Amino acid sequence: MKGSDVVIEGVSKAFGDFKVLKDVNLTIKKGEFFSLLGPSGCGKTTLLRIIAGFESPDIGVVTFDGKDVLPLPPNRRPANTVFQNYALFPHLSIFDNVAFPLRIRKASKQEIDSKVTEYLKLVELEEHSHKKPNQLSGGQKQRVAIARALINEPSVLLLDEPLSALDAKLRQHMLIELDQIHDKIGITFIYVTHDQQEALSVSDRIAVMNKGKVLQVGTPHDIYESPATDFVARFIGETNLFDATVVSVEPMHKETGDEFMVVLDIPELGSIKVTTVDTVVPGQKVSFTVRPEKILISKEKPATKREDINLYQGMVDEPIYSGFQTKFYVKVMDNVVIRVIKQHAKYSDEGPDIVWKDSVYVSWSAIDGYIVGVRDE
Repeated sequence: MKGSDVVIEGVSKAFGDFKVLKDVNLTIKKGEFFSLLGPSGCGKTTLLRIIAGFESPDIGVVTFDGKDVLPLPPNRRPANTVFQNYALFPHLSIFDNVAFPLRIRKASKQEIDSKVTEYLKLVELEEHSHKKPNQLSGGQKQRVAIARALINEPSVLLLDEPLSALDAKLRQHMLIELDQIHDKIGITFIYVTHDQQEALSVSDRIAVMNKGKVLQVGTPHDIYESPATDFVARFIGETNLFDATVVSVEPMHKETGDEFMVVLDIPELGSIKVTTVDTVVPGQKVSFTVRPEKILISKEKPATKREDINLYQGMVDEPIYSGFQTKFYVKVMDNVVIRVIKQHAKYSDEGPDIVWKDSVYVSWSAIDGYIVGVRDE
């Protein structure tokens, strides 16, 4: 496995009275595509700059493969950075931009020609080597920046919101290319983004950050399906989130006792059922979440006798048709709004049969809801 293990221990950083990072601890595995995800101002770019060597923490340690890199300047660390604004030299050709790091360390002409050709081929720009940056598209410029960052063969590639300047379609295309480059090179990628879909699409694991703290680290599936806090549940995709109180807890499998059917009291909705593997007790204050795509919507009352189904009648307050799906805002129980997403998988679904002001039923299974571990104060 190529790349380096990167370990961040107890890192804190303040600018004046503003604490940007608060006791951050992370272990990033060798060869991993790891994303730092969070809103603007959460500290993710500052953490990346500390890893790169452009900032120093007030306290804490950063190691690559067990070696403390904090005493080393950026050019002595086995890491290179791809910046948001490309940082290309406008007066140099694409070939010379990519060759620049090799010329700085006085590589031979033969090595320069060979490696620049290799890395331009990697990013599919070998036919554009003679051009200047202003003759390239935004996506091509970003690929030049990636080739230049990789040519010295770092063990860690740091990417600071590298796709944010691109339009939505090009961003999706570049994201696939970036993932493919990672698969080919195999080194450690640390990727900073505020875009949840970007992080979910390419990451092996994600650290969700807010207000200088790491709230949860996990796979995209873990982060989406099992959010650790209210903030993570709200920030990753869309969800319906409610404060709740545990009413009762019953084991679903008495032999193993590893899963429980829980009844929650939600002031806006009344009693609902949810399954959990976590330990909760009657009277405990929790948060409950259910994703919009896990909720069924129909004009007719579902013909089911299952006891684990949560069912409500309401009125469509707002339907939003997006081609591949329709999002419904359904008003239930004295103006509580539940968001529902219905996917259009067949040609017959080209137009929604449920429209504004329709009376509808919304339902979901207890297994599709989730009790969030920590309720934000």
